[in-house]
Amino acid sequence: MWLSTIADVPRSIASRTWMALAVAAPRSPRPNSPRRLLLAIAAFALVSCTATAKAAEQVDLELVLAVDVSGSIDGQEARLQRDGYIAAITDDRVLAAIRSGRLGRIAVIYFEWGSTGQQRVLVPWTVVSSESSAAAFASALAVAPRTLVADRTSISGAITFTLPMFATNDFEAPRQVIDISGDGPNNSGDRVDAARNLAVSMGITINGLPVVNDRPNRFGLPGIPDLDAYYEACVIGGPGSFLVVAEDFEDFAGAILRKFILEIAAAPPPKQSAPVHLHTISETESAICGVGERRFKEYFGK
Repeated sequence: MWLSTIADVPRSIASRTWMALAVAAPRSPRPNSPRRLLLAIAAFALVSCTATAKAAEQVDLELVLAVDVSGSIDGQEARLQRDGYIAAITDDRVLAAIRSGRLGRIAVIYFEWGSTGQQRVLVPWTVVSSESSAAAFASALAVAPRTLVADRTSISGAITFTLPMFATNDFEAPRQVIDISGDGPNNSGDRVDAARNLAVSMGITINGLPVVNDRPNRFGLPGIPDLDAYYEACVIGGPGSFLVVAEDFEDFAGAILRKFILEIAAAPPPKQSAPVHLHTISETESAICGVGERRFKEYFGK
């Protein structure tokens, strides 16, 4: 009976669920760790999907857009970020990249994140394959209010929040990608490289869009000038992972457009005047991965 139940589970869900269980099971996870959370989610997904199992819709890419709205992001910057995504998803060049895929369609979800446990989905999983479907996604994003205001920055929390999205959606694709944008290092929750490594072990790729600026946040904590190096060493990872740097929030729209085209087409960037930084994951973990936590403790004494 148990074996026949497992056979009824869609392959895309079952394979990723078993992978999650395999990653989570060998250790005795501490409370509230990403590994413990993932183990619980994986078990839930495997059991719950048996009641509503159906064939997964085939797409070229499952893309999660994870957008920073932590304490360092003011209202104007949050608007610039969102407007950049709205413009990019409806751009003719992005639509051409989508159509160039084998199936000509991708599945996209958009959420905003801040401190540990502070994440909010603004646009649920949506198939984008045409001007009309891209416009519908953009319209839903445009009218969604910004209700999440966070004090700290948890990139690790955003990654952990993302993982069950792939295990429980109704899509199947050869690539699963998390697209993370932000303007500061992780300073809340688990270490970001641990969360990154967990995602990569599940076959998920993480790409990054660091917004480099030296403006202090609303609490007076200054940014770090080498945020792109931090993202390369500690955030991105997986097959074909890369980052595109935005020099400031004013540069965000152009950066996310370039990133979308590369991400969707899964191709190396052409030679161009605009800087596009393409990196693969390093096998050596860098000591800078804990810089955000250290700076927060030194600055605020906690």
